Amino acid sequence: MLKINSADQTRVFFVDLVVFQLISTDQMIIIRILFVFFILSSARVHGDDNMPYTLRHSSIMPIPDLSFLSDVYTGLDIIEQMDFKPLKNKSIALLSNHTAVNKNGKHILDLLKDAKDIRISFLLALEYGIWGIDDNRAKLIGRDKIEPTHGAQIIDLFNTYLYPPHWVMDNIDLILIDFQDTGSRYSTFIATMSKVFEAASEHKVPVMVLDRPNPIRGDIVNGPVPRTEFQSFESYHLFPIRHGLTLGEASVIINEMGWTKGSKRVDLKIVPMSNWQREMWFDQTRSKWSNPKPFLIDQGNILAYTGMDLFRGTNMNIGFGTEFPYMVVGAPWLATSFLLEKLNDQKLPGVEFLEVKYRPSGSIYHSKVPKFDGQSCSGIQIVIKNKDEYRPIVTATTLMLLIQRLHPREFQWEKDDYVDKLFGSNELRILSAQNKPIDHLPAIWAKDVYKFSEFRQSFLIY
Repeated sequence: MLKINSADQTRVFFVDLVVFQLISTDQMIIIRILFVFFILSSARVHGDDNMPYTLRHSSIMPIPDLSFLSDVYTGLDIIEQMDFKPLKNKSIALLSNHTAVNKNGKHILDLLKDAKDIRISFLLALEYGIWGIDDNRAKLIGRDKIEPTHGAQIIDLFNTYLYPPHWVMDNIDLILIDFQDTGSRYSTFIATMSKVFEAASEHKVPVMVLDRPNPIRGDIVNGPVPRTEFQSFESYHLFPIRHGLTLGEASVIINEMGWTKGSKRVDLKIVPMSNWQREMWFDQTRSKWSNPKPFLIDQGNILAYTGMDLFRGTNMNIGFGTEFPYMVVGAPWLATSFLLEKLNDQKLPGVEFLEVKYRPSGSIYHSKVPKFDGQSCSGIQIVIKNKDEYRPIVTATTLMLLIQRLHPREFQWEKDDYVDKLFGSNELRILSAQNKPIDHLPAIWAKDVYKFSEFRQSFLIY
């Protein structure tokens, strides 16, 4: 009689859970027998065996090879099918937001509602809160916001606290992290996570990250790495603008390299995805899409955002106050016909440009008034024709420099040279001031891309 150890029993049980609703009983029996044989002969799992670098402070949870299934399973899907066993008998602080949903669109808080012996004691909120701009699920008790399903106190780590308070850290056994990142380093989510790492290290609380896809592919790296003097919450780590990392991979790099204050490390465990490939766009994963930020509304504009967010460092409107954020740039004084002619001369790949008229109104931030609010703007609309060929950072910087040269008086940089913090250096402004050829700019960050691409190889999980 064949004997299978407890760890392998868990893997077989997990496969049962994943596929039992997808296939017939006879098929299930055949697959289960094959899987048992596969485990006994040469079980292949995601994790340290695929990673050339020996992790010293982090670990990748072993999971079965589910390549016989076509869908991508996120870290949340994986741990859900494990019946949340790694979370049992723990008091947990959850760093998350509305994007932490499983394949069926069910949020992690709802999934854990009926889980026994798991207590969500605190919710650590990123920028835009636990539920994004729709905060109706939280209720106010005294001065504290409470999530009613679990009775967990919500701790705002963007507007109120920089670190989780000591009275949070002293009363938990684990920090659980699950959110959809943007694939671009402008997001403040990674910076907040790094501050949580620092608190976890100081209080010796372990951290578990449920991995999710990079929505704009994991095999493309582009843009400059920030110089130390230009680092900010929106350029917090030495990642290029388009870093090609999953949330788990970024976590491993930060932890292993000690990219936190005082080089603090945590006891970090990554629950990896299954079946994710680096060349995948998000829509190829068959995962449920949830907007990471209020103005990142679909997979087209999250790709454009990778370049167009640099315009927040200028006095231009980039579609805020409209239904197409990041897909248009304009101002009342913009001469679009001449600009369009110059843009077409650049022959930028994968993209076309259209002249548009629009009027920004209100604010998708619910707290900020968009630039040129209520004014009629002449604009250039971005139409992505081939997302594989489209180069968002090159496109955005080309557009920016052309506008600056066409309107040297009207075009302005935001105060305190804010664009330097977004770009990661002052080289964009310097090249603009020196009136150098526009195509010189990508060459400036080419060395950064090469070095980072080589560096990150040792930390890739997939």
